[in-house]
Amino acid sequence: MIRIIYNLLWPLGLLFFLPGYLLKMFRRGGYRKKFGQRVGIYRADVRTRLTKPRSTWLHAVSVGEVTVALKLASALRALEPDLHCVLTTTTTTGFALANKNASSWIEVMYTPLDFWPIMRRAFAVFHPARILLIEAEVWPNLAAEARARRIPIALVNARLSPRSEKRFRLFRFFVAPTFRLLDLVCVQEPADVDRWQRLGVERSRIRYTGSIKYDPVRRDDHVRVQKARVFDFDVSNPDQLVLFGGSTHRGEEEILARVFLKLRHKFPSLRLFIAPRHVERLREIRAQLEALSLHVRLASEARSHRDAKPDCILLDTTGELQRWYGIATVVFIGKSLMAHGGQNPVEPILAGKPVIFGPHMENFATLAQTLVAKKSAIQVLDVDELERAAEKLLRDNEARRLLVQSAEGALAQHRGATARTAQLIVDLG
Repeated sequence: MIRIIYNLLWPLGLLFFLPGYLLKMFRRGGYRKKFGQRVGIYRADVRTRLTKPRSTWLHAVSVGEVTVALKLASALRALEPDLHCVLTTTTTTGFALANKNASSWIEVMYTPLDFWPIMRRAFAVFHPARILLIEAEVWPNLAAEARARRIPIALVNARLSPRSEKRFRLFRFFVAPTFRLLDLVCVQEPADVDRWQRLGVERSRIRYTGSIKYDPVRRDDHVRVQKARVFDFDVSNPDQLVLFGGSTHRGEEEILARVFLKLRHKFPSLRLFIAPRHVERLREIRAQLEALSLHVRLASEARSHRDAKPDCILLDTTGELQRWYGIATVVFIGKSLMAHGGQNPVEPILAGKPVIFGPHMENFATLAQTLVAKKSAIQVLDVDELERAAEKLLRDNEARRLLVQSAEGALAQHRGATARTAQLIVDLG
């Protein structure tokens, strides 16, 4: 009955949300490419490629989830050498990252909309042997179609904050039937086991694996960037200091710029690097920073302006943030000071960099609390505290080292999460 209501209301919901959905795609660009896949229209060559082996279908919303999906796919391929995957993603940025980094045995596509005729057509083309949903995407028609076709479906690296659990519990009558269709839920934290059970998932189907996103990886990319040269900036020079803003949101770039201007009086070699969460805001950000009399360049301009000496460098590429963290001295985590939710603090930690974040880390609440409690990160409440914390870390090499060492220890529980999750999926069938 719930699914019938969902499908009856789906067209009305689409009409309501479609203008904003299309506007967002237009702003981010690339929306026309393979648009038909979103409504279950596939070219003949795609259908031909997918008819031969039964694939593992991984669904990842955007950049962060795509990174997890690619990591997990590699671990599964190690256990199953003949593995073929379909990786679907919702955003154009996620698609670009997946297309750039996916191996030849992974077919990258856009996620079909969760309307039953569209989803049924996708199943007929994909022929999935199993379905892996990354972090938080559980759609009613997708889950129901998988159950009807007896295809195992798992939610891996499952993310469920206390705030999300509260919201789901308010609508438990509607969401619990879908959650009960999951054959496996791999959670990031021990406390998440009880949360998912309260939402209707059988406890026997929930496994604590740790976070794939926090599972340490090799630092080859970080080393490669550290040996590079960006404009006149020698990133291998230990005396060259960098204040780095990662995945910043509106308002935070200007705050970082003002903090940078104050700190540069004390640290003349200091440079500011900013990686905005949404690259379509670059023009707006550049104008704001230049209004503060900062010399600003885009990272992509480095080749044509090798001798330029910018105060601030804006990263204008998608999916490369993690490797850029290698040049930072101190990292500020975006969406934590002027916006709610926070971004992932683990990527700079894995790059060996100390992190500072604001009071709003709701999307990573448990991890943020653990990092602060173990003196593995610095949480600030306002701009003044941000300036003081950044100054302390820029001045004190030992303080930076101890913060990173403690943070890496705090992440130890997640070591091996990728391999544990992959084995559970293989055992699931």
